[in-house]
Amino acid sequence: MSKFRPLQDRVVLRRITPADKTAGGIIIPDTAKEKPVEAVVVAVGPGARDERGQVVPLSVRAGDHVLFGKWSGTEVSIDGEDLLIAKEADLFGILENAS
Repeated sequence: MSKFRPLQDRVVLRRITPADKTAGGIIIPDTAKEKPVEAVVVAVGPGARDERGQVVPLSVRAGDHVLFGKWSGTEVSIDGEDLLIAKEADLFGILENAS
């Protein structure tokens, strides 16, 4: 990815695509798949300003695996890669011990 730095409390996410097969070996067709709601954080902004003008750093950092709302953020293409830009408030949480 080229050098892209999100502003304020925005994060850049790379969706994690679910497996094409179920645990039982059934192949899931593309038309039946839903958009993934799990992603890896690619980049984070410096944080939002509070009412006193102080920058409050974000809780997530690059490399974190997160869950987010199905319709959250804005889809963009940077250097041919489909990414999602969302505000930290759109994230539900960090998945601990995710691989």
